[in-house]
Amino acid sequence: MYKLLKTEGRAKRAEMETVHGTIQTPVFMNVGTVAAIKGAVSTEDLKDIGCQVQLSNTYHLHVRTGDKTIKELGGLHKFMVWDRPILTDSGGFQVFSLAGLRKIKEEGVSFHSHIDGRKIFMGPEESMQIQSNLGSTIAMAFDECPPAKAERRYVEDSVARTERWLVRCKDEMKRLNSLEDTVNPHQMLFGINQGAVYDDIRIENAKRISEMDLDGYAVGGLAVGETHEEMYHVLEETVPYLPQDKPTYLMGVGTPANILEGVERGIDFFDCVYPSRNGRHGHVYTNHGKLNLFNQKYEKDMRPIEEGCQCPACRTYSRAYIRHLLKAKEMLGMRLCVLHNLYFYNHMMEEIRQSLDEGRFASYKKAKLESMEAGE
Repeated sequence: MYKLLKTEGRAKRAEMETVHGTIQTPVFMNVGTVAAIKGAVSTEDLKDIGCQVQLSNTYHLHVRTGDKTIKELGGLHKFMVWDRPILTDSGGFQVFSLAGLRKIKEEGVSFHSHIDGRKIFMGPEESMQIQSNLGSTIAMAFDECPPAKAERRYVEDSVARTERWLVRCKDEMKRLNSLEDTVNPHQMLFGINQGAVYDDIRIENAKRISEMDLDGYAVGGLAVGETHEEMYHVLEETVPYLPQDKPTYLMGVGTPANILEGVERGIDFFDCVYPSRNGRHGHVYTNHGKLNLFNQKYEKDMRPIEEGCQCPACRTYSRAYIRHLLKAKEMLGMRLCVLHNLYFYNHMMEEIRQSLDEGRFASYKKAKLESMEAGE
């Protein structure tokens, strides 16, 4: 159940009721690929830093530990002790990124596990079955993610196949949700818009998948080789053809600036590995730009990463100490940077929601971008 609370231009402020709680949007989903955020971040930490939705990966959980084992243990929520919403991606992106190891057919994709080399087959039905075993709140449809700059003919064929796969995903999800032993009989399904950087293919695909009355719609296949300007253009052209009364999700994007631009163009859901990946390398986000804590100038800097920040790192520790931990390769340094970055992202989403509530998103976005570009 998705309820639109306010709009400002194309920007949407909404809430989405799920069996695992209500999601306030726009929202940033914290990426926990294998049911854990890289950087020693616990479920308790996630609550502490304001995480609403945790995202896990179908392919990775299928090849390691196994979705059937996780189902036996009560599903992903029980397994990782998380009682808020979880979105699982379909595994499609990972399958297709294994370009040298896979073979695409109408039924699905054959490929070799990156862990032990064993042969695996995944198609729409298999992806839905794995996600049903995991019992996530929101399941993503199985799709092909063609490169942004792929040839037009290839993209047309790929999108047509993905549309056929979406029908199969929807049918299989309906069947799985009706089974007596299903982990989450209220599992939702989001379809994915594809079409690389071809406006007309994107728009036609958006129209066709909108007719399927799904629980939500993602824009996929961006941030995979095109420029930011091209990405924003695709959103401007495509999002108006997706239902306004359903959530929209921009997959795998992005920087704080990308998120602000995405919200302005009607996006509700975001996810990206940047905050955790950058944090593990000592790169931290602030309202005055990104800092690299490995830099010599922070060696004796006793200030927090950002003055006034209420994250677990800034409430207690200095830049100098965190830099020391990073240089000494102590895990705590990495953990504190990841916590700070995820807090920064989640807190920014709170600010975005508040600005939309108060009808001042445009001025908030302008001030935030100017501040982050100004640097320290």
